[in-house]
Amino acid sequence: MAELNKFEAETRGEFGIGSAAQFGSADLKKAVHVNENFRRANFTSADMRESDFSGSTFNGAYLEKAVAYRANFTGADLSDTLMDRMVLNEANLTNAVLVRSVLTRSDLGGALIEGADFSDAVIDLPQKQALCKYANGKNPITGVSTRASLGCGNSRRNAYGSPSSPLLSAPPQKLLDRDGFCNKDTGLCESK
Repeated sequence: MAELNKFEAETRGEFGIGSAAQFGSADLKKAVHVNENFRRANFTSADMRESDFSGSTFNGAYLEKAVAYRANFTGADLSDTLMDRMVLNEANLTNAVLVRSVLTRSDLGGALIEGADFSDAVIDLPQKQALCKYANGKNPITGVSTRASLGCGNSRRNAYGSPSSPLLSAPPQKLLDRDGFCNKDTGLCESK
């Protein structure tokens, strides 16, 4: 495990807004880190199998290529995290907040997602469809239902854009018509 840079550790990370913890490629199997602050931490390619991170904060953390098989993220704040190509098989994401997280090419097979909030998260369509088969619950912090945050059963949700295209991000400021657009020039409909 890499040691913290002394200056960054004293100032709580880059620009004084994070933990500056460096866990890249670290062996964290079966580790217990409950209710800890990992804001803007680096867990790239870390082995987090069967670890307990329940209630911890990961805002803006880097978790790409990490292996978190059967890891416990119950009630964790994973918003704005980069979780690209992460292994989350059978991970416990109950009541976790994953708002605006990037989960492209990640594997969430068998993950427990009851009460998880995936609002504006970037998830591959096949993965999203698989999660919708058993998504349920409502996040106790954000008040958003898991199914609604994934866009389950809402064909119009797929017409919306991503966080990188704010005019089309869900929920839209103006509603799209059933074909996806009203005004051919702007792509927006008049709200009523």
